[in-house]
Amino acid sequence: MQKDQISGKRIIYTRLMKMLMILSVALTCGLVLFLVIYVLVKGIPNITWELLSTKPSYLSGSIGILPDILNTIYMIIATLLFVIPLGVGAAIYLTEYAQNKKIVAVIEYAAETLSGIPSIIYGLVGMLFFCQFLNMQTSLLAGACTLVIMNLPTIMRTTQESLKTVPQSYREGAFGLGAGKWRVIRTVVLPGCVDGIITGCILTVGRILGESAALLFTAGFAHSIHNMIDGLGSAGASLTVALYVYAKEQGEFGVAFAIAAILMILTLFINLLATQVGRYFKKRRTI
Repeated sequence: MQKDQISGKRIIYTRLMKMLMILSVALTCGLVLFLVIYVLVKGIPNITWELLSTKPSYLSGSIGILPDILNTIYMIIATLLFVIPLGVGAAIYLTEYAQNKKIVAVIEYAAETLSGIPSIIYGLVGMLFFCQFLNMQTSLLAGACTLVIMNLPTIMRTTQESLKTVPQSYREGAFGLGAGKWRVIRTVVLPGCVDGIITGCILTVGRILGESAALLFTAGFAHSIHNMIDGLGSAGASLTVALYVYAKEQGEFGVAFAIAAILMILTLFINLLATQVGRYFKKRRTI
């Protein structure tokens, strides 16, 4: 009799927990779908070729986001040019070369702490250090340098985890054939974990696209068109900053929703691309 009561309580408990988990999944998926559908429905009708291919004209009152698109591209390129060598190089050193495990643990803890700091604090530090102390002024380059510091822990940690997935026997086999340390890393270790590195880089692009608070302090609000060299030395608004300006300062909610829809589509595309690239290199590694 007592065993039947215990088994009955377990069944009730199991069913209750199952219902709670299903409810949690349904609530999460429902919120995500509502957000995506709401933004796309409100934004896509406002996306026009004129909006995408022109710059704002205060004389005619027309609005264009071409400068903001170019500024975003410039910052993505500049950020990746700095953050990928630094992040991947730091991860290789910490995983393959560093001997003092205590120092490695401290650096990893510092990287995890940096990844949890609010982005607006990065913006404040970037404004004081890059814009004022280094005299970069408010510019896309100052914004890109700030984004480098923000995304460096992400690239470093994802690369470290990817390097750790390469079996130690691969390294030992290469060493047994007489290969040096750097040759083993370049020809055996890195090709074996390239999928994780590329996935981390693509996800970093997604974070750069969605950043606004740090760029408000460092990159500015300008909507002028420049080439990349001149643009990096000038102030400019990214798509996220432009969204804030049009929604908060000018009350152009149609344009703001159009930019939000563009960012949503780009984010979904980048996440899908990261997934597909990871699967492609994983299959290629197992063949």
